[in-house]
Amino acid sequence: MVKKQHQQQVYDSHTHLNDDVFYDDVPAFIDRAAHYGVTEMNIVGSNKVLNARALKLGHQYSHLHPIIGWHPEDIASWNDETKKELQQQLLDPLVVGIGEIGLDYYNDEHSPHQRQQEIFAEQLEWARKLKLPVSIHCRDALADTYEILRNAHVDEFGGVMHSFNGSAEWAEKFMNLGMMISFSGVVSFKNATEVHEAALAVPLEKMMVETDAPYLTPLPYRGKQNEPGFTKFTVDAIAQLKQLDAGKVAYKTFENARQLFLENEERGL
Repeated sequence: MVKKQHQQQVYDSHTHLNDDVFYDDVPAFIDRAAHYGVTEMNIVGSNKVLNARALKLGHQYSHLHPIIGWHPEDIASWNDETKKELQQQLLDPLVVGIGEIGLDYYNDEHSPHQRQQEIFAEQLEWARKLKLPVSIHCRDALADTYEILRNAHVDEFGGVMHSFNGSAEWAEKFMNLGMMISFSGVVSFKNATEVHEAALAVPLEKMMVETDAPYLTPLPYRGKQNEPGFTKFTVDAIAQLKQLDAGKVAYKTFENARQLFLENEERGL
């Protein structure tokens, strides 16, 4: 057995151990994450199956925290039944946020923009009433995402732009709404210039880190399946970019995630 590394704790603010590629072997991936110092994880849902699995994992493991919601690419399965089920699931006291929700205009053949916007806005209204933070998916839809978040007064309940891939200017705009900015393994890619600029512009006080595993694997494992333990390498990439100690980056991003998701004393239940 490989001896656990001694290092600062890391919080993977957005991962998918509820995904098929992990779900039958969760304990092994938890152990591997611990080896890299990743001790807290948000398990993020997006549809009926993945929301249920996120909740189940949250009840099995005290350091896995469910975030549940309806993803824009899954709106074809949004109906009165699934909507009512999600509303009930959100009352579970272990749920720490609503997500991942938002807009995805990349491949929208089956997800009309107007319908995406309606479902996004509705879930933001639930977040406001429940005082739950939101985890925002945004792909090729920065302007519309910004306007919907602004109109929803997201500063009243907070949230994070997950796996942020916009410019420094867009990062500033979202921070001004009261949003945190989370960086995935993309920040380690040598050609991700715009994301590098955004990471330089976002102060540690507004930053989180994540894997979005099994996607977006950071260097040095790019090309392989991502996993929560690799959040460490996102921390390392940010530390190198900002010329900071990796322990400082790990500590502050851990505290930011903990404060937003785990110390939500105003939750309206």
